[in-house]
This record gives sequence, C-alpha cells and structure tokens, in this order.
Amino acid sequence: MATTADIMPDADPIITADRSFLGHPKGLAYLAFTEAWERFSYYGMTALVVLYMAQQLFQPGHVEQVAGLAAYRSALEAVLGPLSPQGLASQTFGFYSGLVYFTPVLGGWIADRLLGAKRTVVIGALLMSAGHFAMAFDHSFLLALLLLILGSGCLKGNISAQIGHLYPANDESRRTRAFTIFSMAINIGAVLGPLVCGGLAQAYGWHIGFGTAGVLMLLATVTYLAGQRYLPDQRPRRRDRAAAAPLTGAEWRTVLLLVAVMGITVFQTITYFQFFNVGMIWIDRHADLATPLGHIPAPWFNSVDALSSVIVVAPLIWLWARAARRGRESSDLTKIGIGAVIAAIAAGTMAVAGMLAGAGTTSALIPFGAFVLIGIAFVYYWPPSLALMSRAAPPGVNATMMGCAYLSLFVGNIIMGWVGTLYERMTPGAFWLLNAGISLMGALLVLLFGRMLTRRLAGPAGA
Repeated sequence: MATTADIMPDADPIITADRSFLGHPKGLAYLAFTEAWERFSYYGMTALVVLYMAQQLFQPGHVEQVAGLAAYRSALEAVLGPLSPQGLASQTFGFYSGLVYFTPVLGGWIADRLLGAKRTVVIGALLMSAGHFAMAFDHSFLLALLLLILGSGCLKGNISAQIGHLYPANDESRRTRAFTIFSMAINIGAVLGPLVCGGLAQAYGWHIGFGTAGVLMLLATVTYLAGQRYLPDQRPRRRDRAAAAPLTGAEWRTVLLLVAVMGITVFQTITYFQFFNVGMIWIDRHADLATPLGHIPAPWFNSVDALSSVIVVAPLIWLWARAARRGRESSDLTKIGIGAVIAAIAAGTMAVAGMLAGAGTTSALIPFGAFVLIGIAFVYYWPPSLALMSRAAPPGVNATMMGCAYLSLFVGNIIMGWVGTLYERMTPGAFWLLNAGISLMGALLVLLFGRMLTRRLAGPAGA
C-alpha cells in the first residue's frame, strides 16, 4: 500500500493524519482564518478606493501630492485622451483589480521554483500589510497599489494550493469539504470588510478605513505565522521539462477551445466588476441612502454581492443536482450563458434606477436588488467556468490552464476600467444599458457557439 509520502512527496504524514479541526488538519484552521482576515482587509479597501480617488485624492489640493501621479496620468492620457478625476479613478481601479488576478501566475512560479509556498505567502502578507498602511497617505498611493498587487500575487494562489497538501492524494472527500470551509472564510471576509471599513471611513475619514484594512492584514500575517508548524514544508521544485510529454494535436485543439471559453466570460466579467467601480460612484451620488437610523455608507453595497452569493449557493446546488438526477442539468456553457443574462438584467436594473433618478436620487432598494442579481450572476458563470477548465484541460497542462483561467478576469478588469471612463460622457441610464449590452454579447456568443463548444470539449481531452 502506498503511503502518504509516496503519493504526495510534499505532504507530511503526521499533518495529513491530523483531524483536530472539525475532522480536518489544524493547518486548515490557520489557512482559513488567514484568508478570512486577508479578504476582510482586501474587500474593505476595495470598497473605499474608487470613491476615495474620485472624491478626494484626484481632486485639486490632493492630486498634486501623489508621488508619480503626473507621469502616470500623462501616460494614460496619451492613449485615452484627457481624463476627469472620475475617469482617472475608473481606469486606475481597472488596472489595480485586473493585475491582482494576473500576478498570482508569477507568485506561483516564485513558490514552485525559488522560495517555496510558505516563504512566498509570508512575503505576500507583509507586502500587502505595507500596502494597506501606505494607502493611508496621499503621497504613497501609487506605491500602495503596487505593493498590494505584488503581495496579492505572492499570497492568493499559494495559500489555496497549501490546502491540497494537507491531505493524501486519495482523500478527495475531505479535500473538497476543506475547500468549502475555506470558501466560506473568503465570503465572510468579503461581507464584513466593506461593512467595517466603509462604516469607519464614513465616521472618521478615509485614512481610518484604509488603516483598519492594514491592521486586519497584519492579523492575517500573524495568524499565518502562528500556524507554520501545522503546514507541510513545500520546498521549491525544478521540474524536468524534457521528460514532459508534448501535447497532441487533439489536446492543442482543446486548449484553444478553452481559450475561446475564457474569451466569452470576459464580457460578463466587464459588467460584473463595473458594479464595484462606477457602481459605487453612482450609488453615492444618486441613491437615497438616508434611513431613520442614519446614512448608509455607499461601500456597504459591496457586501450585498458576497452575501447573495453565499445565500444562493445551496439552493442552486440542490436545483442542479435535482436536474442531474433527471438527466436535464444544463451544461457548463449554458450556465455561463445564464450568468451573462442575469448580469445583463442586473445592469439593466441599474439603468432603470438611473432613469428614475435623473439628476436627483432614487430608492436604494433598486441598486440593492441589482447587487443581489450580480452576485447570483457570478455564481452562475464563474464556478462553472473553473469546473469546465478543470475537467476538460489536458492533464499535462491542467494546472497551467487553471491558473490562466484567471487571466480572463485580468483582461475583463482592464477593459472595465476603460468602459468606466465613459460614464461622465453618457447619462447614467445609457451607461448601464451599455454594460447590459456588453454582458448580453457574452450570452449571445454562448447561444451561437455553446453547443458546439460543449460537444467538442466533452471528455477529458476534448474527445
């Protein structure tokens, strides 16, 4: 019988046999709490940053104090033309949120080839902590974004990969439950971050909100360091590329088909992330946020998406399982298309809100409903995208293709930032209808090519 060490050379038999945390290794608790604190800080900061840039940092009296901003703005305007504070904020947010999904590819390479996962994650956590604190000063804003991007790249993928190394390769059931626990930690942080940081920013100022995100990131760092002895010691490895079998012609065709699927998901990605970019600005200006208990901070809406995603998962899994028992479950491509339609409806709801508000305000319940819908849309299109990638990608490049799946988020965010620069040139209703149309383009591509793609991607190698 093969031992754990035989199956997974990086795994520690003592660690993998541990069941002291809800039937799982204690290391899972440290990884989950690290990720909860990290997501708490990340989503707290993200909920503030667009409003902060547009309303304060990029306004006269502040914009002159940001180191390197004049050169950065000149480079952008050489390509895009003159940018207002809102337009500059939109494109900057697009670059930031896009690069956060690109750098994990580099972070994974560093961990695999140079430093190992533990040291890479610690470096990432320290970089992110420094970035959050640097955000509390106007002068170091661009440096703060750079530190956060690099830190997230070192931490994001590697901390997830460590979960798998807590279990023997044949313990599929516990590993799946472990990722469910880990995902719940992510969602808890995503819900609480905007609520806490947004509330503190409204009560005490932007920099208190950003500073709080820095403290939370330090808690994530301390939590991870405290759990070091409960995690496998993953050393950097040098793979023998010469020994790797080249892809066959059929496998290359599968890779190209999966790239096409990634291209389709870019459209709904643009619409989805626009809610956290221009959506924040529109809500702050045009939603009636007054209540008998006080003024609702606009960043709190960022929590609605994450909360609706959590609530809808169980019913959707039940519905999909029920349909599967009847042989009627939709394909992954169909689910991606449904997600695109729901995202378009969410953007359409924002368009209705914009038309009702005009130059004034409208009920906050309408954008609230739109954020609920966009959370449901994400559950419909993103997990099925990953599932399709995992199932269909050829074994020799499966992990690489899973990493590349996130590049669709990178591309979508970059384009989203540019689309956001059009906001002030259009009416709010027209702007959100544009975003609805972008997402519907993804749905149309699924309608036109989904059945063909599903048929050709059937089986592990597109047979």
